[in-house]
Amino acid sequence: MNTIAAISTPIGHGGIGIVRMSGEKSLDIVKKIFKSKHTDFEPNTIVYGKIYDNDELIDEVLVSYFKAPNSYTGEDIVEVNTHGGMLVVERILELLLKNGAVLAEAGEFTKRAFLNGKIDLSQAEAVVDLINSKTKAENKTSIKQLEGDLGNKIRNIKTSIIDVLVDLEANVDYPEYDIEEISREKVTKSIEKAVNELCYLSDSYEEGKIIKEGINIAIVGKPNVGKSSLLNRLLKEERAIVTNVAGTTRDTIEESIIHKGVVLNIIDTAGIHETADLVENIGVEKSKQAIDNADLVLLLIDNSSQITKDDIDLLTSLENKTKFVLINKSDVNETINEMLYKYTNNDEMMLISAKENKGITELLDKIVDKYVKSEIDMSNSLVITNKRHKEAIDKTIDAFNNVLSSCKKGVPLDMLSIDIQNGISFLGEILGDNVSEDIINGIFAKFCLGK
Repeated sequence: MNTIAAISTPIGHGGIGIVRMSGEKSLDIVKKIFKSKHTDFEPNTIVYGKIYDNDELIDEVLVSYFKAPNSYTGEDIVEVNTHGGMLVVERILELLLKNGAVLAEAGEFTKRAFLNGKIDLSQAEAVVDLINSKTKAENKTSIKQLEGDLGNKIRNIKTSIIDVLVDLEANVDYPEYDIEEISREKVTKSIEKAVNELCYLSDSYEEGKIIKEGINIAIVGKPNVGKSSLLNRLLKEERAIVTNVAGTTRDTIEESIIHKGVVLNIIDTAGIHETADLVENIGVEKSKQAIDNADLVLLLIDNSSQITKDDIDLLTSLENKTKFVLINKSDVNETINEMLYKYTNNDEMMLISAKENKGITELLDKIVDKYVKSEIDMSNSLVITNKRHKEAIDKTIDAFNNVLSSCKKGVPLDMLSIDIQNGISFLGEILGDNVSEDIINGIFAKFCLGK
């Protein structure tokens, strides 16, 4: 296998830059360009020296050496710690490539760690989640998964069901031997225990999705009801242009904030109304797409004027959508128009004033409380955040429920093997025991170079 090399630190000015190599020729390659008083490299040591391009000094560096299999990838790894800067790290990378290394693909170091058995596939996915984490809760879930909590849980369930399968097949294949016959009750008990544990994991995905992706929120309403003012208040900055002219916003504006440890992805949309303006119509269509993709819609109603047909049409169109109806401009009128009660209810309505910053904090609290039942604390709980894991777990639950149904119907035990094997196979997909090369490549394509 080729010895690979890549820059592992972001391109730009910084205190240090790191160029990493992995492969059996790593040490030989770096020795061609590195000079030091210390000629021997001991594993897990750092050696001071200088990098040269022929006789030209490139930089003073520290070189770290990790010997296989006790390294991140399970192969020999060499890391060159240089002064941060675009030119220096790029020149050192060029020298390594010139002397026998091959440029690494995105995520190839972690991919080799997976292929060499250093980590399972769920741990590999946790690496990129950890890199991209934006909140403490997301950081904690990624760390727990990286430490193997999810993999160990899945592996334990898988092992317990393999034991059931082995007993079943032994009874069928070797009836002449004195093997204790497995009972229907034992099969049912083992499968039910697995299903209960898997259902807990599956149910955790809704909270896990919020931890990882946040809550997608669309601010909608007819023109000039205060949508952009509300966005600015939520962001605590003047992000959107606010004027008294209706239709100022003609495109969506997307920003994110963190409130109580939860990411809120907020989209300010163009005013939705009937219009003959071509550009406005494009904005209206984008607003409708934002509504379709939103977890929550914040529908603004102008409390300083009468309810209009556009307001009523919006309320009707959002009948089956999770929403808060925000009665804006409460600084002008603190009563809610009675007509609104025909189309919504008290639980969905809030009086706010984007202009006076009234009700904004309460709104943020209400959003988080609706989607997170308690303060997010990942210290003692295992939560899945990955859609691929959720799908594999749900397929396993379906397969095992088929087994339980067959047991209740009195189906011969030897006919349960197919569904049990399917469930075991689905669990293996999470760990990477049996997953297609396309899926593996797709996962590691999400990584940055040098990781």
